[in-house]
Amino acid sequence: MQSPLTGVSVIDLSRALAGPHAAMMLGDLGADVIKIENPGGGDDSRGWGPPFADPIDPSASRESTYFLAANRNKRSIALNLRAADDRATFEDMVRRADVLIENFRTGVLERLGLGIDHLFQLNPRLVVLSITGFGHDGPEGGRAGYDQIAQGETGLMSLTGPDPENVQRVGTPIADLLAGMYGAFGALAALREAERTGRGSVVRTSLLAAVVGVHAFHATNWTVGGVVGQAQGNHHPSISPYGLFRCGEGAVQVAVGSEKLWRSFCERLGLDPDDSRFATNADRVANRAALVALIEASLSDHTADEALRLLDTAGIPSGIVRSIDDVYRWDQTLSQGLLVDVEHSTLGPIKLPGTPLRFFDVDGEELETSYSAPPTLDGDREELLAELTT
Repeated sequence: MQSPLTGVSVIDLSRALAGPHAAMMLGDLGADVIKIENPGGGDDSRGWGPPFADPIDPSASRESTYFLAANRNKRSIALNLRAADDRATFEDMVRRADVLIENFRTGVLERLGLGIDHLFQLNPRLVVLSITGFGHDGPEGGRAGYDQIAQGETGLMSLTGPDPENVQRVGTPIADLLAGMYGAFGALAALREAERTGRGSVVRTSLLAAVVGVHAFHATNWTVGGVVGQAQGNHHPSISPYGLFRCGEGAVQVAVGSEKLWRSFCERLGLDPDDSRFATNADRVANRAALVALIEASLSDHTADEALRLLDTAGIPSGIVRSIDDVYRWDQTLSQGLLVDVEHSTLGPIKLPGTPLRFFDVDGEELETSYSAPPTLDGDREELLAELTT
């Protein structure tokens, strides 16, 4: 089996995280991703550390682990798009490409003489994925977009944290990542359309749009129900019991999402399922504080491991909170191909997260995903320039 995007050529003109993440997703699916970087230092995220990974050869440049997280399965060439020769090289690449990804602020490509009209003159079938902070137009379309700023502006931080007075950002750059994921999704749809019509198109998304796109029930709570969501710690605003509960040693997470599960849960923990305060899910949400106290009192004689075994026998969805190092040692993580070994040209053998997707044919045979390490700055220049002459 070939990889799904074998034969697709992608120019990654983006930097930092949202665009590079989208490009990496396409690279994981088999696309040939060519990362265009500034000659003076490359992608900004190459300098985002510590931590950094030191090269085997002390004379080589160290690599930030941040950059390594978003740039597997790519090749790199450094081009100054204001210089005539490099611009000509770039335009030759555009003529051969299927997708171009950029996340400049609105107007930057036009000032470089590489606006959408010019790109389509070079390649009428090109799909252009453009990711901005707050949208390419509108009253604040020109704003720079950084993840934490976007988390605040999109309401995400107002929903995260122990209470409304102590809001928190999400621990990963989730606005960037979601914009990259939506961007890759849109680029694939546009590629399909280009195959059908022979004409390219522009796909636009933003950090703003991506986070608003995952407001889920918080959106309709407000737009339909008139209820404004607020941060309330580790318990679900609309389902109870659903959250993190302290045990005598450690804590467990529990999700009781149906009345059948509620009765099984009560049986295991010695609670009364017919207590009038908790008769329905709505009652349990209204009386959450009292219910949490009862549950934690029942769990106080158990360690987290004991509680998990107890809940598992009743079929209650439950789990623990793992540290990042524990996740990458967990047999289940490893079984899903989520940690892979690659050979980096200057760092030597390193381990990277793998793609979250797995593909199987109709006979159940799994397509083996191939991985290449993130590139060194300009590390593929000779190979890429040679390809342009063929």
